[in-house]
This record gives sequence, structure tokens and C-alpha cells, in this order.
Amino acid sequence: MNSQAAVGAGGIAGLDAERQQERAAYGEGALVVCDRVVRIYAGDGIEVQALQGLDLLVAEGELTAIVGASGSGKSTLMNILAGLDRPTAGTVRVAGRDLGALTGRERLAYRRSVVGFIWQQTSRNLLPYLTARQNVLLPMQLAGMGRRDRARRAAELLDALAVSDCAERIPEQMSGGEQQRTAIATALANQPRLLLADEPTGELDTASAHEVFAALHTANAELGATVLVVTHDPAVSAQVRRTIAIRDGRTSSETLRRAAAGAPDHAAPVAVEYAVLDRAGRVQLPSEMTGRLGMRDRVRLHEQPDHIQVWPDRPSPPPADPQSSSDQGKG
Repeated sequence: MNSQAAVGAGGIAGLDAERQQERAAYGEGALVVCDRVVRIYAGDGIEVQALQGLDLLVAEGELTAIVGASGSGKSTLMNILAGLDRPTAGTVRVAGRDLGALTGRERLAYRRSVVGFIWQQTSRNLLPYLTARQNVLLPMQLAGMGRRDRARRAAELLDALAVSDCAERIPEQMSGGEQQRTAIATALANQPRLLLADEPTGELDTASAHEVFAALHTANAELGATVLVVTHDPAVSAQVRRTIAIRDGRTSSETLRRAAAGAPDHAAPVAVEYAVLDRAGRVQLPSEMTGRLGMRDRVRLHEQPDHIQVWPDRPSPPPADPQSSSDQGKG
């Protein structure tokens, strides 16, 4: 190899090492890290990109809602985080585990001990021939936990989630809300660090949905699980501090709810919606805004000292920024 080729090879290796270091540093300390995740499904000559470079960070201890239209990629993301599917490209790490690199045995161990999952359909969450207590005991038995510890843990979970009176009932003898709360207890049996819930209140009436979401709050605040819930229910998304919207396979916006400065403790939190700037520098502008302003195909950007203006592609120059004008007038 000549010296020029050696330098070139060294430069490529250096760039690759730098890129690997950058990817490892992204999300350092977060429980859930999705780094430019792509998921493509192909069949019968048709290719569907369910996820298109999605970025997501979830910190330990969060209770977070994910919203989005049907087909936006929410369920694909949940299946990947649950270890039921693999990304086509990009990196997904949960509790330090690279989900794309797990072997079959490691993936099974991950589903048993690191993550818990709750489906929308109550019938998918519990074995119909086992009682509530037996359903909660089963994951611990498969994990090899001792009988006495299993019994204690099951009793604690059923009591904490207000379904101890259902302990000896099979699912068909419970209401839909009781079944979902028992499903949460079962998903928490082996003390997973991450609890995933895919539309857990979708088949329930309002009162039952309220009880199930209260159980998810308990799982998060009292039982120590980080909770990520997919929902179409605005009553659910309005009760979490952080709501992430997914559109066209990417995170598009986040709504954060915080107490207003100086507000009394009982005051409702103030919700502020933010567009998400992903690692590639992309921002999804809301279609209702771009439509009203006639923005399509391309837009013009104008940098200001403390913000960036976005203008439709029109021949005339954009008007002066009102804030800048008022600042100049003050000078």
C-alpha cells in the first residue's frame, strides 16, 4: 500500500471511530435511546418505511405518552422497544442493551426482565385459564424466583394496583379495567425498568380508563418503572409531563407540561408545544401552519440573533422581523 492510500485508509478509520464515538455519546445516561432508527417492511414488490430516521430519548423514571395518526410508526416503535421486532438501520438501546445486536436467548432474557408490555386487547395480556394471582406469578416462576418471594411480590402488586379482590378470579370474571390492571401487575412481576403500554385504555369506558391510567401512575411513581404509553386518548396524554408526537415515521413535536412560575401548587400545569429538531437538523413544520401560509416544496430561512425565521418561497423579500424592528426603535 502506498503512503497516499495508507493516509486515506487511516482517515476513513478515523472518521469511522469518530462516528462510533459520537453515536455512543448520544443519549448517554438515558434509559431509552433511539438513534436515527429506520424500519422498512417489504413484500409483494411493495416497500413501506414505517420509521424514517426516528430519534428519541427517554430518561429513567419518566411517564411519557406517544401520540400520532394511524400509520405514523407508533406501534412499530413499541414493537422494537419490546424486543418483538428489529430495526432495519439505526441503533436502539434500552438500559444499555443494543436491541439490534441481541441473540435470540438474550432477546428472551430482555423481554423477561428488562421490559414489560401491555396490549390494547385485554384478551392478549392474560392467560384465560389462570386466575389473576396465577397470571402474576407465572413470569416470576419462569424467571426462577423462589415460591415465597413470588407469593409476596404478587400480593404486593395486586394490592398496589387495587385488584387484590380479583386474585382468585379468571379474566372472564373481571371487568375490562380489572383485566388491564391485572395485566399491568403481570407486566411488572419481574421488576422491569421499562413498561410499554400500547393503547391500554382503547377498549375501556371513561371510568375504567381513568382507573387504568391511575395504575400506570402507580407503576411509575410507587413501583419505580419508567412508563411509555401509546394513546389516542387526549385525557391520558394531558396527564403526563411529556407527550411526543410521531408523524411519518419521525418524532415531529413534543408537548411539555410544567407548573407556571409563581402559580399555586394546585394550579394546572402549562402546556408548551415544541417542534423537534432531530440529529440530522430536520424539523417537521405543522401542516396546518404551512398550509395557511402557502409553504410547499421549499422555504427560506433567515437567521436572527436569537432565532431563525421561516418564510414561504416568494419573490418579494420577507418583511422585517417585528421584534427586531421594535428593538431597533428602542435604540
